[in-house]
Amino acid sequence: MSNRYIVIMAGGNGERFWPESRKALPKQFLSIVGALPMLTQTVKRLEGLVEPKNIFVITGTQHRSVVLDICPELDPEKVIGEPIGRDTAPAVALATSLVVRENPDAVFAMLPADSVIHDHSNFRSILDSAFQLAEQKSVLVTIGIKPTHPATGYGYIQKANEIGTYGGEVAYGVNRFVEKPNLEKANEYLSSGDFYWNAGMFVWSIDSIRGEFEKNCPNLWASISEIGPRLDTGENIEAVLSDIYPGLEKISIDYAIIEKAQNVVVFESKFDWDDVGEWSAIERHYESDASGNTIRGETEVIESKNNIVFNRDSGHIIALMGVEDLIVVRTKDATLICKKEQSQAVKKMVQSLSKNKENTDYL
Repeated sequence: MSNRYIVIMAGGNGERFWPESRKALPKQFLSIVGALPMLTQTVKRLEGLVEPKNIFVITGTQHRSVVLDICPELDPEKVIGEPIGRDTAPAVALATSLVVRENPDAVFAMLPADSVIHDHSNFRSILDSAFQLAEQKSVLVTIGIKPTHPATGYGYIQKANEIGTYGGEVAYGVNRFVEKPNLEKANEYLSSGDFYWNAGMFVWSIDSIRGEFEKNCPNLWASISEIGPRLDTGENIEAVLSDIYPGLEKISIDYAIIEKAQNVVVFESKFDWDDVGEWSAIERHYESDASGNTIRGETEVIESKNNIVFNRDSGHIIALMGVEDLIVVRTKDATLICKKEQSQAVKKMVQSLSKNKENTDYL
């Protein structure tokens, strides 16, 4: 399995988890769900699938030290800092240019840093099947999550015909990818049984993904292709990326490649999954009291129901009385209170705070 690699995408500011998540320490480096930071959980669930030396992490330059601190088993040379965020397509292209220098025959997976998955055994099994398929055929493999409810916050994948069995798991062709739907469409997708949630997990060979970049994003690929030769001459990777990245198009891998490619295949997950995209999601992972309140930290509740309380300020108690459907988050220097229905809009508060220079210390 020495030709197998994992690249974990650990960029982003985690704005929807403000005030717990900050620019200096965003969501993927916090223990939002579970006792360990989310990136650490992601690395640990890969144990037995690939060796730590075959794991790359792509993050922001300012967060390299955080990654090395919480994941000391990683090779520091494989923790790569992007000087500026350019979305996932440049990150995948960068990953391709780095993995090929390690092994031109490599097959590698691209995984997000902040998924919550408890069933590690089935996760590794499906990923192993995806590797087997990507090693045998020139395809782009993704893992679809069987929907449990009509979610409007996820993109969807519509499966096509069965194409074969790999590692005991059935692979399907992909009919189409669809963007986040309205509730009516989401119910349609759920009822049909042909749709999966798009979890942003991919596996492919160097040749397969490089061919798609050359066909669909030639300018991006031409710029990224400069990285390897410059590193071969002894240039520092930070300097090379600082030179190249500002000129790259900001675009997601879905728009740039996945939705255009004709060779995408999907496996159905057999593991639990949650991308924990906003504060309201944490109630899915912690027990609530008899009134439906999900509480983390020192809190007193009277005649209140269906609230989420996340209190990180030890020595400070939060008291709720006669309220319902609220999110209350307290850190040592900031407090957020909003309705649960506004959970996905928390980043608007971050954007509002950023407009006032006096508030930048809280971002």
